Amino acid sequence: QVQLVESGGGLVQPGGSLKLSCEGSGNILSINTMGWYRQAPGKQRELVATITSDGSTDYADSVKDRFTISSDNAKKMVYLQMNSLKPEDTAVYYCNANLRTLINTFPRLRTYWGQGTQVTVSS
Repeated sequence: QVQLVESGGGLVQPGGSLKLSCEGSGNILSINTMGWYRQAPGKQRELVATITSDGSTDYADSVKDRFTISSDNAKKMVYLQMNSLKPEDTAVYYCNANLRTLINTFPRLRTYWGQGTQVTVSS
């Protein structure tokens, strides 16, 4: 079974930094896109950043110039470096990936989600 597992969340003060990691496991044949979403209390899940297999990136306006997404396709990893954190960045951050995987011996493109990691920015 393909799984995505996030790590690196925690409590940081405003202006601090944090780096999130997401590792894919299972029979992953190739990666189309990977990214990060977040869901703040009382709000819907929103896109934070994405990265394609060719390295193209996209960011939400609220995190541009503060967050950086990167990936290591060989390791099936995606990262989110978060700098200059603000209280409004507080949310559960979810790893997302569109992957080509083996399902019952058949290759398929599927979208997968991690369980999320809590990021709290507070003094």
